[in-house]
Amino acid sequence: QVQLVESGGGLVQAGGSLRLSCAASGRTFSSYTMGWFRQAPGKEREFVAAITGWSGTYNTVYADSVKGRFTISRDNAKNTVYLQMNSLKPEDTAVYYCAADKDLNFVAPIFPTSYDYWGQGTQVTVSS
Repeated sequence: QVQLVESGGGLVQAGGSLRLSCAASGRTFSSYTMGWFRQAPGKEREFVAAITGWSGTYNTVYADSVKGRFTISRDNAKNTVYLQMNSLKPEDTAVYYCAADKDLNFVAPIFPTSYDYWGQGTQVTVSS
């Protein structure tokens, strides 16, 4: 069983930055694909970014809406995945969730059903 705990959310003005962290339990973290999703009130959960496990390199993928503004990264020594969010917009306001997929490489990273474990979420609010 893997437990995921997100942190780093908060209130920020448009144009500002936040860095989310997701700390994972378990000794196989480095082999998991990790993803970030978000869910705004009244909307479905949507994909934000994902990063593969370590196989000599990492691959990343981003939603078009965040490409160039958000960066996903991971520190396997700390069992932590990060989401650096820059140039935030009011439409980025949502609860952000971290998720873990037991597959090393991307299978279908944009779909929530691809992930085996989820965190409880952290609120990000961007004011205009």
